[in-house]
Formats: sequence, structure tokens, C-alpha cells
Amino acid sequence: MAKFVYSMQNVLEIKKKLETQAKLAFSQANNKYLQEQANLMELQLKKTEYDDLLKTELEGNIDVKKVTVARKNVNTMKTLIRYQSMEVVKAKKKLEEEREKLQQIMQERKTHELLREKAFEEFKKEIAREEAKEIDGLISFTYSGNNKGEG
Repeated sequence: MAKFVYSMQNVLEIKKKLETQAKLAFSQANNKYLQEQANLMELQLKKTEYDDLLKTELEGNIDVKKVTVARKNVNTMKTLIRYQSMEVVKAKKKLEEEREKLQQIMQERKTHELLREKAFEEFKKEIAREEAKEIDGLISFTYSGNNKGEG
């Protein structure tokens, strides 16, 4: 029995390895994005705490030093939040790039798998044609052999 050999099997294997690598890169980019978002949320919570502290310092007897420190803390948090927001945007952009790469690589792998399936179907059809020829040959041989003995 003939064995099916896909001529571009090594290309398909490379595509599968590239897809595995792209999935890993996407996963890492996703983790980075989620971490940056978590960092941003943490900074926003700290800013809220500093805002509350500033409000508290502005009530009743006002201590100028404490108010100055509280305002400085709020302004520092605003700066950190702006910076962290940019980090979130960068991480999201990287995530989208990795998603697009992964989609493209998956599409290429699927294309090669379809080509392999079509080649396998053609291989099965060729085997069926060869078997049909052999059967026709056997039938012809058997029929012509029986006729010679009778004549």
C-alpha cells in the first residue's frame, strides 16, 4: 500500500511552530496589558486617598505644611497616572499587534492544512483509480483465461 507524503509537510510544521510562538507572544502581551491596567487602577485609588486626605486637611484648623504636602502628593499622583495611562496605551497597542500577527499566522497554518487535506484527498482518489485498474486487469485476465479454456 502506498504511503501518503505531503511535499510541504516541513512548511506546515514550521507554521505550527510559528503559531505556538505567536500564541506565547500574545499571551505575554496580554499579561503585560492587564498588569499595566492594574497598576493604573492602583494609582487612581491612591490619588483618591490623597484627594480625601487633602479635603480633610482643608477642613477646620489649616496646617499649611500638611496642605502643601497633600497637594504635592495629589499632583504627583496625577503625573504618575498620566505616565501610567501612556503605558497602558502602549501595552494595548502591542497587544493588538500580537493579535494581528497571531491571526495572520493562524490563517497561514490553516491554509497549509487545507492544502494538505486536498493533497490527501487527491492521493486517496489516485489509490482508488489504481485499485480500479488492478481490479479491471484481474477481471480481464480471469475472463480471457476462462474463454481460452472453453474455445
